[in-house]
Amino acid sequence: MAIFVSLIQQLFFLAALLAAVIAVTQRVLRIKGNIQLGQPLDRTDRPAERWRTMLLIAFGQKKMFDRPFVGLMHFVIYSAFLLINIEVLEIIIDGLTGQHRIFAPFLGSLYPWLINFFEFLAVSVILVCVVFLFRRYSRLVPRFWSREMTAWPRLDATIILVVEIALMLCLLTMNAADTILQGRGGESDYVNAHYHPVGPFLFSGLLVPLYEGLSTSALLGLERGAWWLHILGILSFAVYVTYSKHLHIGLAFPNTYFSDLDAKGKLVNMPVVTREVRSMLGLAEETPTSEVSAEVGRFGAKDVADLTWKNLMDAYSCTECGRCTAVCPANLTGKLLSPRKVMMDTRDRLEEMGQHLADVGPGHDDGKSLYGDYITKEEMMACTTCNACTDACPININPLDIIVQVRQYVAMEESGTPASWNSMFANIENNAAPWAFSASDRFNWAGELLDKEGK
Repeated sequence: MAIFVSLIQQLFFLAALLAAVIAVTQRVLRIKGNIQLGQPLDRTDRPAERWRTMLLIAFGQKKMFDRPFVGLMHFVIYSAFLLINIEVLEIIIDGLTGQHRIFAPFLGSLYPWLINFFEFLAVSVILVCVVFLFRRYSRLVPRFWSREMTAWPRLDATIILVVEIALMLCLLTMNAADTILQGRGGESDYVNAHYHPVGPFLFSGLLVPLYEGLSTSALLGLERGAWWLHILGILSFAVYVTYSKHLHIGLAFPNTYFSDLDAKGKLVNMPVVTREVRSMLGLAEETPTSEVSAEVGRFGAKDVADLTWKNLMDAYSCTECGRCTAVCPANLTGKLLSPRKVMMDTRDRLEEMGQHLADVGPGHDDGKSLYGDYITKEEMMACTTCNACTDACPININPLDIIVQVRQYVAMEESGTPASWNSMFANIENNAAPWAFSASDRFNWAGELLDKEGK
């Protein structure tokens, strides 16, 4: 009977594992395909510096510690996520083989210490998640209640935190029931075959008095129920994350590796415009015939397909923390611009376009675009290009790059910039300066100043 029960569990577990792997794989391929809709961009230069950036920013959480207390709490969850996966690996092997605590015989006396460490991390995660929930719903942090933080973004964050708490409670419950079952091997062949003594556990041991009065069959149901809830919760969580803002768990690493290593104040000129200007100045360089004859599809970016693949990876990597919006001077003065909303809108539009292409195939326009249907001109024109948002992002996302490309579209395709901007553009074109006087008069102010000093 015990063998039959174990076989049924193995088959059910295998089916659940395969379903999760297939779902995650399909979603990852969809996300990869959506990112590849973007324009090409070479980010293969300076590999050593890129590895260093990834290790410091993504793995080392460097920018999170700009705010030490929050950074420490985030690091607790982050490190627990990495380390508790060792126990998850054991659970997966147990589920596939029908064994129980398969690592225990190999680790000997080290095994209880390892489980105690995992339980310490689990309790820490519970406490941190409770604090994070309090911060989100106490309104002590205004950036969690900005206009773009509608019902779904807030619910998404809540689901993640509540699920993390539930998973850790399942882990502790499973270990507590397991501890009691280790001493009841004589009451059941199944218990005797699976629950070998490995020693008491520190934190789950506090729950043991709650369950000691239960019968062996009830304890088996409790332990197996917690075990299944824990592992099925993790598999479901893995699928859910690919649809959630917490996709940054995986994308933070490539996103920081491919981040822009140039000075943050550097704005990239449009190559086709640069080529034309150099040509007018007689400075044109030899260009391959294929490049010269190629038509320019669009100046700037109207839709997500006009952006680079790195812009689209940025959008998927955004965790909606709002640090960018919290330091945006335009947003702080009450203007509509929110760098976080720009990233959220880009991701939402990219998801919509990806779904449309999957449904009807390429070449069919859905009649929508990022600029106009998601992002307004008022938002884009409010940006001061100060780069505060880029500097504040914990994983080097660059909202400014998207904003600048959309503004290039507004200026060059729509001629929709404000009148004051148009006057400045004309002055730069005619006088090589933003002001309406000729180059020969440019230093007259200095002469007047010298005259005043002479008197």
